[in-house]
Amino acid sequence: MKIKTSELIGSALEWAVAKCEGYEDKDFCLDDKYFRDEDDVWYSPSTDWSQGGPIIERGLIVISPDPQHGWRARPYMDLTEFYGPTPLIAAMRCYVASKLGDKIEIPENLK
Repeated sequence: MKIKTSELIGSALEWAVAKCEGYEDKDFCLDDKYFRDEDDVWYSPSTDWSQGGPIIERGLIVISPDPQHGWRARPYMDLTEFYGPTPLIAAMRCYVASKLGDKIEIPENLK
């Protein structure tokens, strides 16, 4: 199923970030809809600053509040903006779009 990167949320967003970070589908738990990292920890960079923060720093993603959309994120030196209800969600949408494009194919069970 194809979905706009700007609409990714929850397990679909976690899955997309994990793909950008090099995780394989075999690392994805279909029952609970999450990835486990190499230390067997749940992978949730759109809700966990200890996981999403390094991605933001490495990707030079600029985050700021937005009165209309909650939060805005954009790559440094780029005017393309992504929005979300939290800073991490906006930033992870921005990161996924920078790696995979404006629309991505996600597994059916993640919709």
